[in-house]
Amino acid sequence: MSLTAAAPAQPGPAQPASAGGAAVPRSTAWGILAGGVIGLVAAGALLIEKIEMLVDPAYVPTCSINPVLSCGSVMVTPQAALFGFPNPLVGVVAFTVVVVTGVLTVAGIGLPRWYWAGLMGGLALGTVFVHWLIFQSLYRIGALCPYCMVVWSVTIPLLVMVSSIALRPLAGSPAVRALYGWRWPLVTLWFTTVCLMILVRFWDYWSTLI
Repeated sequence: MSLTAAAPAQPGPAQPASAGGAAVPRSTAWGILAGGVIGLVAAGALLIEKIEMLVDPAYVPTCSINPVLSCGSVMVTPQAALFGFPNPLVGVVAFTVVVVTGVLTVAGIGLPRWYWAGLMGGLALGTVFVHWLIFQSLYRIGALCPYCMVVWSVTIPLLVMVSSIALRPLAGSPAVRALYGWRWPLVTLWFTTVCLMILVRFWDYWSTLI
């Protein structure tokens, strides 16, 4: 399916009205809303756990499951407050924007292309941050935060869905068409790569569970 085919001139049953903004397929609109809600819940849970740890230093987060899957080990590191405050605050603000965007889009309210371009830029920065956190978790901290991993998992698909809207005016470009056609196989490849990295990095622990 081509990129241009995803943007019919008139909204139909599978697509909300654009109301003067960029038309968005209904499946994409629901995908953005779902990704935003999942990310917001995960970021909110992380923030609550961090507050509990600040109130009671002996508190063990509910997401501290074993030596590898341990939110507590991650949340006490400097990387967990890169900007001088807990990272989950960034997630709560960012995913709230995504949720509002999803609600408006599902409701058929058209948003201007500059808005989608800005959201794509924000998600691109979030993706860079996510990969920095993945590297830090695997090779510096040596532990994984389950809630953080949920945030990682929704950020990449959100970037793909929003980019497919923001880059629609460039649909005539062969490179953009190629990226659009391969967007979900590339996402699958990303998930597979991250899972393999986790498997290899903590194999000494995983092998004891077999």
